[in-house]
Amino acid sequence: MRTFLVSRTDAIGDVVLTLPVCGLLKQQVPGCRVVLIGRTYTQAVAEACPWVDDFLNADELSKLGEKEQVAQLRQYKAEAILHVFPNKLLARTAQKSGIPIRIGTRNRWIHWLTCNRLVALSRRHSLLHEAQLNLKLLRPLGLPAELPLAAVAPLVQLRATATLPADVRELLAARTGRQLNVVLHPRSRGSAREWGLDHFGTLVRLLHQAGHRVFITGTAAEGEELAAWLHEHATFLAGNLTGRLSLAELLSFIQQADGLVAASTGPLHLAAALGRHALGLYPPMRPTHPGRWAPLGPHAEYLVFDRPDCSDCRAVPAACTCIKAIAPVEVASHILSWQPLPSAQS
Repeated sequence: MRTFLVSRTDAIGDVVLTLPVCGLLKQQVPGCRVVLIGRTYTQAVAEACPWVDDFLNADELSKLGEKEQVAQLRQYKAEAILHVFPNKLLARTAQKSGIPIRIGTRNRWIHWLTCNRLVALSRRHSLLHEAQLNLKLLRPLGLPAELPLAAVAPLVQLRATATLPADVRELLAARTGRQLNVVLHPRSRGSAREWGLDHFGTLVRLLHQAGHRVFITGTAAEGEELAAWLHEHATFLAGNLTGRLSLAELLSFIQQADGLVAASTGPLHLAAALGRHALGLYPPMRPTHPGRWAPLGPHAEYLVFDRPDCSDCRAVPAACTCIKAIAPVEVASHILSWQPLPSAQS
């Protein structure tokens, strides 16, 4: 069996947009095995992807001695490793383990020392989407490396399998008629320009007035930060799930809801990959604009303020006026156009 290692040891959204690499390998090399190397907190994403056969935990690998690290990589008998995200430890370990084809980008010095296939790839100023850029790492394998975004999007697929707690299942099942179960994810943990709690508060009220059900998600720490805001809007919320769900459970929850609204965060990309409505809120500035980071999925869309650039906001990202120029009523209008989706049971 031909085995390929795909290394992406950063955030959830980045891993989701690397899934097309795994998907194209499975399509172009029938019967191959694809192993995704990632961080502990992204393991649930790998386990939910139909293209990924196995997961190698980079955090656990880093705890081992050098000989054990090399031995663990050798056991896969991999034909190639693709360093989609640079990782010095993995680059060195892959070289020492003797993986025949080691692919990395030319603009990382560690790849010049450890890889034997270098790809010219400049992300910062590229006009391509992140998922298209990732595919370029397949070029040394002789596989298609340049695909239109419409051909890449279907390769972003996730299927959640975790069982939700009974009380959470009951919350979702309480909708009636054509009510929508809408998930709002207000925070981004610094990974994106944020729309702001005032806007999310207005949106909560608009959706409640329209008869729909609103859920808030986030980490436990984000739940503490949002405590006063959550208390203020408790009357309009169907549920506060901050800090209550593991990533695997969050995947199942999103899969059984109708859609999600967020900035360019991991949960937005999860919703798109799960085939739910996914509405992203973006600034127009590069490289954080939707041309690079838009969600990919059958019901994915985004809103961005129509302005050539918001470079004036670079000095104080938290005060970005461009993303806040997206009006809550416009976001609500998009959500109200959604059709309820069949509940995907885990």
